[in-house]
Amino acid sequence: MTQPSSSSSSPQHPIYHLTMARIMEFLRQPDAVFWSYFFPVLMVLALGLAFNKRQEPPVLVDIVDSQLHEKLNEALKANPRIQLKDASIEQATLRLRTGRTDLLIEKATEGSGHVYVFDPLRPESVSARSLVDDSLQRSAGRKDAVEVSDRSTSDAGGRYVDFLVPGILGMNIMGGGLWGVGFAVVQMRIRKVLKRLVATPMKKSHFLWSLLASRLVFQIPGVVIILGFAWLTFGVAAQGSMMAALVVVLLGALTFSGIGMLVACRANSIEMVSGLMNLVMLPMWLFSGIFFSTDRFPDAMQPIVQILPLTPLISALRAITLEGAGLFEPAQLMRIAILATWSLISFAVALKWFRWT
Repeated sequence: MTQPSSSSSSPQHPIYHLTMARIMEFLRQPDAVFWSYFFPVLMVLALGLAFNKRQEPPVLVDIVDSQLHEKLNEALKANPRIQLKDASIEQATLRLRTGRTDLLIEKATEGSGHVYVFDPLRPESVSARSLVDDSLQRSAGRKDAVEVSDRSTSDAGGRYVDFLVPGILGMNIMGGGLWGVGFAVVQMRIRKVLKRLVATPMKKSHFLWSLLASRLVFQIPGVVIILGFAWLTFGVAAQGSMMAALVVVLLGALTFSGIGMLVACRANSIEMVSGLMNLVMLPMWLFSGIFFSTDRFPDAMQPIVQILPLTPLISALRAITLEGAGLFEPAQLMRIAILATWSLISFAVALKWFRWT
């Protein structure tokens, strides 16, 4: 009796073999593994350490008069956050302009008062003016007309690092989809690998679907590493369902893989695909809310900002991790619809325009 060949028991579909080939190729490139999995972790660590403050930051104040410095130092010593520095008018003006101090106080030209010099467009400068003035007025005997009390809160998800992690995750998904798919396609085109593949009994769609499948496989460890590191290092925890977050991540990976495929479908040089990738990514780096909220942009820009594929991805991840939102809320469904539209259009156009050589 003849023994069945080992190949007869393994899947024979071209998508399976092409996907496994792409996975093995990726794992044999240590630099690709580093940029995909460990560079985002280093970004979370660096920015988390920089902005994960456990105490209120000091208020830096420059005094442009030695006698005034002595007088104000006596009045403000009760508040340890306020740090006074004696400086010349030139030094203090330069320090205020370059952001190295928050407030400048100089002696008034008339009377015994003084003048606050601050930048109204810098929140920390406005806050310093308010804190210093309140401390001075209380030191002089002012009493509030209405009795109030303070109650501080530090609820989970309120830190900058909690806000940052979904943005870094979205940025990693975008970079992995664009560079991991688009760059790989152009490299294969340059090395004439695509020319050899076209001679095989393989459909164009099989090749493109294998790239998408391998990207989805690569994305899951990236999500686990980033979220796991953020949880272990900074205590970042998702308020919503991790399954919902995984669905959004996979949809985002599918979307940006399709966009990467579209960008690379006709590019025939590293220089061309690099320029196209940067052209696609730069607007999303700036406007999609990786490091700060998209609400900071004017209302007139919001329709453009919200339609960028990275914006709904990051917004959906933040809604799940910070607010505990589900997938079937109206705002979430709109974000998912935008991502799905980008995915379908990019893949359909890439399939039509794709060139093997």
